Amino acid sequence: MINRYMDSYVDRRMPALIEEWQIASRDVIGDMERRLGALENEIVHIRTFERTATERLVAMEARAQAIRRKRS
Repeated sequence: MINRYMDSYVDRRMPALIEEWQIASRDVIGDMERRLGALENEIVHIRTFERTATERLVAMEARAQAIRRKRS
C-alpha cells in the first residue's frame, strides 16, 4: 500500500523533483550532446571567419596607409 502511494507520488512529482534537485534527464543530456556538437562545428566556422576578417582588415589598413602617404 505504501509502495503504491510512494510510486504514485513520485510519478506525479517527478518533473518538480528533477527541477528542484537539478537532476538531468537522459533526454536533456542527449540534447546537450547534440547542442555541444553543433557548437563545436560553429567554432570552426567562427575561426575561419575571424581569420578571413583579420586578413581583410589588414589589407584595408595597408591600402588606407598607402592612400594617406600619397596625399602627404
